[in-house]
Amino acid sequence: MSSVKYSISDVVEFTNGELINEGAEGKFISDILIDSRRLVTPEDSLFFALVSKKNNGHKYLNELYEKGVRNFVVSEDIVEHTDANYILVENTLDALQKFATRHRLHFDIPVIGITGSNGKTIVKEWLFQLMSPDKKIIRSPKSYNSQIGVPLSVWQMRPDFDFAVFEAGISEPDEMDRLRGIINPTIGIFTNIGPAHSENFITINQKAGEKLKLFTKVDTLIYCPDYSAIQETIIKSEILGNINTFTWSRKEEQDVDLLVKKPIRNRNNTLTIKAIYRGDEISIIIPFTDDASLENAIHCWATMLYLGYDNDIITQRMTSLQPIAMRLEMKEGVNHCSVINDSYNSDINSLNIALDFLNQQNQHKRKSVILSDILQSGQNDDDLYEEVASLINNKGIDKFIGIGKAISNHSGKFTGEKAFYPTTRDFLQKCSFANFQNETILLKGARIFEFEQISQALQQKAHETILEINLNALISNLDYFRQKLRPETKIMAMVKAFSYGSGSFEIANILQYHHVDYLVVAYADEGVELRKSGIKVPIMVMNPEEQSFDDIIKHNLEPEIYNFRSLHLLEEAIRRNIIPENKPIKIHIKLDTGMHRLGFLSDEIDELIAKLSKINSVYLQSVFSHLASSEDSDDDDFTDYQVGQFKAMAERIKAHSDHHIMMHILNSAGITRFPQYQFDMVRLGISLYGVSSVISNKDSLENVSTLRSTISQIKKINPGETIGYNRTWKAEKEMIIAVVPIGYADGLDRKLSNGKGRLYINGVEAPFVGSICMDMCMIDITGIDVNEGDDVIVFDSEHPITILARDLDTIPYEVLTSISRRVKRVYFHE
Repeated sequence: MSSVKYSISDVVEFTNGELINEGAEGKFISDILIDSRRLVTPEDSLFFALVSKKNNGHKYLNELYEKGVRNFVVSEDIVEHTDANYILVENTLDALQKFATRHRLHFDIPVIGITGSNGKTIVKEWLFQLMSPDKKIIRSPKSYNSQIGVPLSVWQMRPDFDFAVFEAGISEPDEMDRLRGIINPTIGIFTNIGPAHSENFITINQKAGEKLKLFTKVDTLIYCPDYSAIQETIIKSEILGNINTFTWSRKEEQDVDLLVKKPIRNRNNTLTIKAIYRGDEISIIIPFTDDASLENAIHCWATMLYLGYDNDIITQRMTSLQPIAMRLEMKEGVNHCSVINDSYNSDINSLNIALDFLNQQNQHKRKSVILSDILQSGQNDDDLYEEVASLINNKGIDKFIGIGKAISNHSGKFTGEKAFYPTTRDFLQKCSFANFQNETILLKGARIFEFEQISQALQQKAHETILEINLNALISNLDYFRQKLRPETKIMAMVKAFSYGSGSFEIANILQYHHVDYLVVAYADEGVELRKSGIKVPIMVMNPEEQSFDDIIKHNLEPEIYNFRSLHLLEEAIRRNIIPENKPIKIHIKLDTGMHRLGFLSDEIDELIAKLSKINSVYLQSVFSHLASSEDSDDDDFTDYQVGQFKAMAERIKAHSDHHIMMHILNSAGITRFPQYQFDMVRLGISLYGVSSVISNKDSLENVSTLRSTISQIKKINPGETIGYNRTWKAEKEMIIAVVPIGYADGLDRKLSNGKGRLYINGVEAPFVGSICMDMCMIDITGIDVNEGDDVIVFDSEHPITILARDLDTIPYEVLTSISRRVKRVYFHE
């Protein structure tokens, strides 16, 4: 939302429209809307009724009017309500772009425009990470780089921002002319040029020329002349007579501003990058080792040098770069497999990125790739598949399957276990899916090959109820809390109870990839499964049971010790396993400071210290406690009391140690409300998943989980007829019901039966009728326009899980952890 307000007459002028009905006088616009589901402030919103092949925004005018919207930009000459403003334009997308273009003119700040075949979003996000400590930056949300995304991005500009970074993407000629006027960049970054989205361009040089249009009026263009198509296009365009450049290269013969030397890979999976800049050797270290990240980081390095940042500051910030997720979907597959479905790009660059993501997955040792012909690459097939084969052969892929005539003709270039099929249909008919066992499978296919058929065949067979997990939202929530912490404060992430129902190793893997310091499970068997799935970060076990200590030791888990019995059980296990003193078992001591659940009491500390001093094969890693009511301001005095008790007890223990012992007490709510008590580490639980009991967090956290199902059958019920077991619902009038394949065996509580709860269809509430059954339920859909097979929502971002929890008189924790494992989890990751 913009804090700049525009009158209706401004809107008419900016869009070159005609006010065909002025029914709401004195209205000012401070927000624009293209999606009726995203309405926030109806009274000052302007709705653009966009028209596309898939949808028509004019269908939602009445719905938005009922919700309070009174300002509409339309391309159809219709006036539904006389007390609303209707502005008629020839094309609503053109009008949206014109409106954003005029909005941009209100701001005189540096604006970076980024384009290229790959890396736009990552460079943008990394620049934000690198410069946000000292600049207030507005940037494109997610990958908003299209004809619609760019104006929505620019609309976010407000007077309190002092820097902007926007990305622009095109798929056909003449598109960039529009985006340039909207972004109006003062600084340009041309990341690279490659075969992605080349189908509407005759040559790669033509595509480079179209992208170059973004920079015709910048002050300075930052780019790498190693890409010959970019360099040749820039020279031929004669643009260098009007703009300045800042260039970088990895070729010694190039005359550039930043000459980059061969990077050095370090043992801790980082890269040291050295370069010559203004006659001096400088360097940075980045926490990535892949080629794409290397190039993206150098673009950021060059940009910050151009902007005048001291290299010492750049170096410090580069080491803390966080990875940016990709557009990928991961699902549980047949025969204990995981299936990664990547259908966003079908080109050599995106294949490289997808292979890197595949290799980040640790749940299975074996890695397989199913790849179609790569279309419209601009390369001859011999060179293209030589490069593809080199990638596959060098990325440690165990099994490769090629589908398509072109890739099959070059089967000899691939080594190792391999198979080739001329068509997807041929693969589905002849391949035995029993051959896929305990492996991670990457599907990478051009759309014409219809790889969704393969995806469906490889997916674990489950009923139509699905829990969708948005990994991007999870990481966004992690980053939200990270921003509240001191740089040295560590993060312990809770993945107990199947990661609050979201799935164990999938969540643990993404958290490990995003550098959390600790994971926490409730029981040892959960930790063992994570270790078997390749999770290497430290794992604390909260409830070590008597029979679990041998597994804890074997799998390098770290038990919580909360009483003398658990300490004694650990001591016995150490004796059985003959643990050498130079490889002690790390433990975490739980202190009871007032919650009165698990933990040592104050009067037990001296005895605890004495016993620990006699056990040489344990290493006290941390002492911690649990706040009883950190979210409730009425109990703040008690929280302060607990922290005081914790400090006193912990210091007594630490006084007898010869090494640093970490302290932690804050949970998710405590991180926000008591930042002064961060100590060495904090614990993130359900707030990672978008649920918070602290009001100030709710607008900043993203919903992670969506539970959805489908309509199996629709039927008419006559007055007097009953529905469900025990005939608990009797129809008072004719009604239409839908049967939905989700029941209490899936985690849908029977307490919601007979109107207590509801599902949602197209945003409309549909209450339960009759008793919820084990595998299905019935809902009243009278008056709702719906068909068999349509989606039904249990909870999502628009219908939060907190509403469902309220109906059940419980908490969101219980709802999430009650979702059965038979409900298929689908993971989305950009």
